[in-house]
Amino acid sequence: MSAIDDRLAELGVTIPSVVVPVAAYVPATTSGNLVFTSGQLPMRDGTLLETGKVGAEVSPERANELAAVCILNALAAAQSVIGSLDRVTRIVKVVGFVASAPDFSGQPQVVNGASHLLGEIFGEAGRHARSAVGVAVLPLDAPVEIELVLEFA
Repeated sequence: MSAIDDRLAELGVTIPSVVVPVAAYVPATTSGNLVFTSGQLPMRDGTLLETGKVGAEVSPERANELAAVCILNALAAAQSVIGSLDRVTRIVKVVGFVASAPDFSGQPQVVNGASHLLGEIFGEAGRHARSAVGVAVLPLDAPVEIELVLEFA
């Protein structure tokens, strides 16, 4: 097992299979020593886990959990282009989109689900810049979508 695999096992999480794109794009691409993932939805085994707006149909706590699912999908996409997550030297940027009810303003707390998991997996290398943006609607009526930029060696 690799160091990252060991850490994932300690945390009780696994990197899923890469989510099949729902439109005309690739899950991830590289440029130099950076990986850019496409936006990842909270899908597991080809199924969207929840639909609706955070602060209405989806609780902020559940959306936080879904953000963690999104980041695992982003890591799967990254792994598919670099071979091993042990090659990750730094998480550079996370962009989180939260489909929000009109009066919901807790987007940062939702996206913390992704940020905290990255910190638990990668330690100091998991600290990153981030945006957490409220939007009216996301693809497939997903409550959250996450993009990831990471550096690898």
